[in-house]
Amino acid sequence: MRKIAAHCLMAVTALAGAAAPVSGLAEDKATGLSLELNNLARSEAGCLATFMVRNGFEQPLEKVAFEIVLFNAQGLVDRLMVLDFSPLSTGKTRVRQFDLAGADCADISRVLINDAAACDAKALPATACLDNLKTTARPEVEFGS
Repeated sequence: MRKIAAHCLMAVTALAGAAAPVSGLAEDKATGLSLELNNLARSEAGCLATFMVRNGFEQPLEKVAFEIVLFNAQGLVDRLMVLDFSPLSTGKTRVRQFDLAGADCADISRVLINDAAACDAKALPATACLDNLKTTARPEVEFGS
């Protein structure tokens, strides 16, 4: 009987340990703002940049925009622009596309988030979007701040 109880206790302990990382990941995903450079594709105007953005803050963002800098293959600044991702509901993931007129996708080596041009929510400081930003990129392009 004690042997069965010991095995049950070990199984419960193992299951609890296995569940801990999953809940930790959920908590990480639920905080801040995540921005993914999902794709760069040729368009009639130039290059279509596709982003996925997720608001993990506890309140909606009425206004969120980032000043973005594109670098060419030689590492030189190609252009500076502001991309508006507004509005963002709490916990919502959205896809935003921006047609970068005259840009050649193959020539973009880096996308720098230079600053948060706007970050408006009722209970967040203006610096919250940049301070709590997590970036990822799917194309072979350096992306982040």
